[in-house]
This record gives sequence, structure tokens and C-alpha cells, in this order.
Amino acid sequence: MSDRPVVLKKPEEIEIMHEAGRVNALTLEAVKQAICPGVTTLELDQIAEEMIRKHGATSAFKNYPGPYPYPATICTSINEELVHGIPSKRKLVEGDIISIDCGCILDGFVADSAFTAGVGEISEEARKLLEVTEEALYIGIEKMCLGNRIGDVSASIQKIVEGNGYHVPREYTGHGVGRNMHEGPLVPNFGVNGRGMPLQVGMTVALEPMVLVGTHRTRVIKDQWTVVAADGSLTAHFEHSVAVTHAGPRILTVV
Repeated sequence: MSDRPVVLKKPEEIEIMHEAGRVNALTLEAVKQAICPGVTTLELDQIAEEMIRKHGATSAFKNYPGPYPYPATICTSINEELVHGIPSKRKLVEGDIISIDCGCILDGFVADSAFTAGVGEISEEARKLLEVTEEALYIGIEKMCLGNRIGDVSASIQKIVEGNGYHVPREYTGHGVGRNMHEGPLVPNFGVNGRGMPLQVGMTVALEPMVLVGTHRTRVIKDQWTVVAADGSLTAHFEHSVAVTHAGPRILTVV
């Protein structure tokens, strides 16, 4: 993915991306409302598929190439599952936390965003993890403005995560997004201020802090998609697609 080109978007293209982002936001909200003990992740996937179709969009995830074509509309990653969890007949239980990652395509442009939520009452440890991960996302977004570099965004995320005693993976990063789900530049969740590519007007990036409680180490389980914490500890994931504009960062995956 690292050699993929950066594609600067025209203002009218960013408007289309915001429309795609609106569909993604509505879809994630519908899924969030359905999260409760007893619901299956496959049922959540069906809700997402119906919402995307209702708004005239298509899934960016379904059949995405990998070890085998990704089989679902959303990724549903529970507890120690960091990203790319596959929906199934597994039922959520009280106290779980679940990351929902969704991508859709509208008029040729991709929107990509994610959140992590608790199932019923969750532990104080889980609650703090969610708060810090979401805070890291918005701190990173604030840095996505002219005059900054990729390293400034990455370092800001790393600082808040590690300052709270958590960890970021080294293998999985944020990325450019546009007509393709994965474009340049890569935006790691760790870095050094003042380093990396300068941010430019028209850059559109899916910024996605992924946070682990135990260590930064991960592994992929037998389904060849699901990435888990190597030590089985809790994980969380928040994501928005964001454009760099003359007026500052613009979040595209909102209603």
C-alpha cells in the first residue's frame, strides 16, 4: 500500500465524497442503534447492507481482495479483535465492546469510517479505552491542516495513546481514500513531528487510530482476515475520512 499515489481532489470531488460520507454515517448510526446483548454480528451486517442500498450506494468492503474476497459489508471486531472481524452468527453479550468499520461507494467515490461501542454496561477499563481512542482521532484530525506534515498527525495520535498507557500497532495505518479505498499517503498512528509528507489542499485521508491495552503486537487468526491483540487484551478503533482544505480539516463521514 505504501507505493500508492496521492490523488488530490477537486472541490467538487470532495463534495461527492461528503455525500458518500453522509451515507456511511447514517449506516453506522443505524448499526449503533441495533447494538445490544443477543444481537448477532451478521444481523448488524444485514442492517448496514440495507442502509447502503437504500441510499443508492454500494459496499466498498464486500468482495474486497485479500487472502480471499472479504465476505461482508462491515467489519465487526469484538474485544481483543482490533480490525477486520468478519460478521457471523456470534451473539454480542453484556460487557463486550465492538468496533464497526464500514465503507461505501457513491458516484465513484469511497467513504470509510468506524467507531467502537459498548454492549450494555461495560467496565471502567473499557470505557476509558474508548474515550482515549476517540480523543486520539479528533486530536489527529486537528493536525490535518496546511503547514503540517504526516508526522505531525501521527505523533499527535501516538502521544495521547501512549500517554494513557496504551499502544498503537505498527503494521496497520490510516490511508488516503478517494476513488479507491486505499490510496496514498499512509498515515501511521505513530511518528515524529516535522517528518513525512507535507499536507496539501485536496488530500483526503481515512484517519484511524487503532489502540491496544496490552502491547502493540498483533496477529491474524485462522480466518485470514481478523487482526487480534497478540496478548488477548482489549482493543478499540475509531475512524473518519477527512479532507485537507484551505479552511482547515473537513470531516467527510458525518451527516
